[in-house]
Amino acid sequence: MPGTVTPNLSDQQLTEMLGLIRDADSVELKLTIPEEARFSTLTALGIDPLDAHLRQVFFFDTPDLSLDAAGVVTRARRTQGRPDDSVVKLRPVEPGDLDPELRSAEGFGVEVDAMPGGYVCSASYKGKLSKPHVKAAVAGDAPLHKLFSEEQRAFFAANAPDGLEPDDLTVLGPVTVAKLRFNPEELGRKLVVELWFYPDGTRILELSTKCPPSEAFQVAAEARAYLTGRGIDLSGEQQTKTRTALEFFAGAAG
Repeated sequence: MPGTVTPNLSDQQLTEMLGLIRDADSVELKLTIPEEARFSTLTALGIDPLDAHLRQVFFFDTPDLSLDAAGVVTRARRTQGRPDDSVVKLRPVEPGDLDPELRSAEGFGVEVDAMPGGYVCSASYKGKLSKPHVKAAVAGDAPLHKLFSEEQRAFFAANAPDGLEPDDLTVLGPVTVAKLRFNPEELGRKLVVELWFYPDGTRILELSTKCPPSEAFQVAAEARAYLTGRGIDLSGEQQTKTRTALEFFAGAAG
């Protein structure tokens, strides 16, 4: 299935991940839940779907995913009751190879995403839009470059294939997302629940929590104990939201 990883890390992968975590700004621990366990998982966590905020997520790439092949992801989101936002992301990266001035820039961060059986270190240039431009841009009523700041566009130009501009990209989306944050008293930290709805009926339910690099393994152990204590199976095949979206919409565009 597109966007899946197996739930085991080799010793070499674990060593590599430790090195990346040391030099990252943050770590996000993720777990996706198999289709057959989604309802029971939400019930076990006491989640009320009506507490969720709705989002529309749009990706931008060429129909043959040339940006993705270069390790670049561009995305913009509309969120219920909140400002639009966008990001230009590069992955994988070695944190030590990045320009120190870039790393200190506002909106720029390096994060390790870790899930059972997989991890990736990303550099992300994030931005909030002062006006809600996403709806107009994805409808073709405004140029796509308006979704990204000058600094984001410079980061794009430095890493995208030569000659490719934001306005050359195809809109891939949207994916509708229901997102909810909650603070389980027993865990003592925030968990995020996201349910992604793809147009073909595919759904991905993801649980996640963020922490500083120095706390990653303690938080992972605590989260594991909390989830298994509620009967949630952590051994299922993992799916990646972005990969699933890119491959689905690129196939449709092609």
